[in-house]
Amino acid sequence: MKMWSDAWANGEAIPERHAAGRLTDAGVGFSGNLSPPLAWSDLPAGTKSLVLICHDFDVPSVGDDVNQPDREVPADLPRVDFFHWVLIDLPPTVSGFDEGQWSRGFTARGKPGPATAGAARQGLNDYTGWFAGDADNVGHYFGYDGPFPPFNDSLVHHYVFTLYALNLARLGVDGAFTGAQVREALAGHVLGAATLSGTYTLNRRLR
Repeated sequence: MKMWSDAWANGEAIPERHAAGRLTDAGVGFSGNLSPPLAWSDLPAGTKSLVLICHDFDVPSVGDDVNQPDREVPADLPRVDFFHWVLIDLPPTVSGFDEGQWSRGFTARGKPGPATAGAARQGLNDYTGWFAGDADNVGHYFGYDGPFPPFNDSLVHHYVFTLYALNLARLGVDGAFTGAQVREALAGHVLGAATLSGTYTLNRRLR
């Protein structure tokens, strides 16, 4: 299996238009939040469905220093996963997505889900938890919402898109499922996988 994007090469910086956040003259603000163009090929024999997960593994485990203008989040702080996209039950006949096919702009309180126009289902991304205490943005965030790392993080964040080929047509999760639940449900069903990574930062010192 292999996966690629016409928007950036593996390991390079993700273009701003695919991020949820960007730098502004006043600080930071929402960006284009376009879901990226993706393509893949060489699925294993017997593939019955596909799962796509995008996660950032550089998210600070403690939020005390996050987005504080007088200091940076230390590089040695333990990091945790943050899911940006969870898409399951894609038919194996699908070989990629166009730019903006799944997201155009940032939707306050989240895009709807889990059902989509086709057979696929979208899970909750972790902006659901991030905005839980924000009266203007609290909601269920289904589907794709791109990078918006802390503007004062001393680490450049890494985003990994992973495509899994499965031996079953419908993954065993229901309702408003999460990335962690999908990862657990994948056990014993993965025939193959492909990854595409990219980086993004809002720290002016690192750009």
